[in-house]
Amino acid sequence: MLYHLLYPLHNYFSALNVFRYITFRAIGATLTAFLILLLVGDRFIKMMQENQIGQVVRDDGPSSHYSKRGVPTMGGLLILFAVTVTTLLWVDLFNSFVWIILGVTLWFGAIGAYDDYRKIKKQNSKGLSARGKILWQIIGASVAAVLLYNNLNFDGHLSFPFLKNIHPDLGTYYVIFATLVVVGASNAVNLTDGLDGLATGPTVVTSSVYLLFSYLAGHAGMAAYLQIPYVPGAGEVAVFCGALVGASLGFLWFNAYPAQIFMGDVGALAMGAALGQVAIIIKQEMLLVIVGGIFVMEALSVILQVGFFRMSGGKRIFLMAPFHHHFEKKGWTEPKVVIRFWIISIILGLSALATLKLR
Repeated sequence: MLYHLLYPLHNYFSALNVFRYITFRAIGATLTAFLILLLVGDRFIKMMQENQIGQVVRDDGPSSHYSKRGVPTMGGLLILFAVTVTTLLWVDLFNSFVWIILGVTLWFGAIGAYDDYRKIKKQNSKGLSARGKILWQIIGASVAAVLLYNNLNFDGHLSFPFLKNIHPDLGTYYVIFATLVVVGASNAVNLTDGLDGLATGPTVVTSSVYLLFSYLAGHAGMAAYLQIPYVPGAGEVAVFCGALVGASLGFLWFNAYPAQIFMGDVGALAMGAALGQVAIIIKQEMLLVIVGGIFVMEALSVILQVGFFRMSGGKRIFLMAPFHHHFEKKGWTEPKVVIRFWIISIILGLSALATLKLR
């Protein structure tokens, strides 16, 4: 909105020419989203406390989590509000990619909000059935994939880090692949969201890396130089990524240990879907395995635990899954688990950036 209102006036006020630059608007989006969270965070927490909208803790979890019962939840609504308002303020509103990302983010946020509502109403950790949740996720992600592939002339080629000459074409199967990426990323982030600030930190790192990749993917010269796929219009996605970085940092202000509020499924599912959709649009789907390695590790730990449990007749690989609970069971304090996972996430983010030159 600011881009359309202020940039046309640059002929009269030369300083307004800065609104043409994606880098300026991405920074503006980051700061705006962060400030929105700081301004409304305390009021939102107080409102949730007054309405007794608190966290429901599973009975079989670590005993240290029992004290989290009743802590305000559904803080993801704050993140969605900040990201949506900020993106609409700073982005080029005629960019179709941004609307698709926003649509997917809000769709998955709605699924998470309904899941959180059911948990709070029934006062148990079950919420929406797994089958129902996955079904609605597939519907939203597949609609976005079809729109990309059929209406925006999106090709089905894949790009692999470190391998500059390998670009297999999935053809129409790319729609299925894109759907799986978004749904998988959404649920991976949701599984990671189990400790104070654990999911938020890696989200900041992943969003920051994708902010840079989005800008480069939308710049023909830089994309050619770095040998990454050029996607016309993808530069505006950097503004959305900036909004997600700022909103996540703002939320972390209140979500850091000991958390004053939890994001709930409304936040975790939405942020994961957003990251997955960004990866699809800028043609860096495989990079998500590296930069989002914490999320991948958490999801794999659950898959391995469940699979081994069924095949072995009740035996377990980890003391508890997702993976972060395993370390809690081994005696690590919650802040130690979170900070060490953040450190790993930063290292993975730097590794992802290194792929820009190792091609």
